Amino acid sequence: MMAPVFAEAAAHVEPRARFVKVDTEQAQRTAARFAIRSIPTLAIFHRGKIISQQAGALPRQQFLAWVEHNLPD
Repeated sequence: MMAPVFAEAAAHVEPRARFVKVDTEQAQRTAARFAIRSIPTLAIFHRGKIISQQAGALPRQQFLAWVEHNLPD
């Protein structure tokens, strides 16, 4: 459900941001490290630290607004 929104948003904000999907079944340590408890969990990192995190799917416009609002300058 989130995949098409994710792909569109990634194309929209490249190269200012890089979008990455993580398979939490395969990367259980990563999921635990960042307290991922629901799928999808969206996170924005800057210099290795989470600066914003959102659980649950968002519609395209809301997702883009969230990303744009939280991207560092």
